[in-house]
Amino acid sequence: MEHREISVQTPRRPALVDLTEACASFLRDVDASDGLLSVFVPHATAGIVVVELGAGSEEDLLAALDTLLPRDERWTHRHGSPGHGADHVLPLLASPSLTVPVARGRMTLGTWQSIALLDPNADNPQRTVHLGFMAG
Repeated sequence: MEHREISVQTPRRPALVDLTEACASFLRDVDASDGLLSVFVPHATAGIVVVELGAGSEEDLLAALDTLLPRDERWTHRHGSPGHGADHVLPLLASPSLTVPVARGRMTLGTWQSIALLDPNADNPQRTVHLGFMAG
């Protein structure tokens, strides 16, 4: 299995960071053919999603996240910034890992799909993402 670790800088506010080109570059660099791409973020307060980016989708997703996981004092987990406990419930909605089929060296994403890091945590602007390719 081929592997790469990348460092991702995120803003100090909830955000989606596009990883699609980093994933495509990794696949080119390892001369991928057919197989599986694995994307994993080893953090308790971030997730990996397939989502349409642009055209207001980011704002809609983050607004929905605020509705589902409000950043207030209801959370038992209370260290960090106000409402940080909500960040620790994120894996309920956005897994820390994702697998994408690869055919002829390209991710089989749909026309409007992108791979993104979902990071609602304002306390941690530096994230690590692991990319893996397993030929099949």
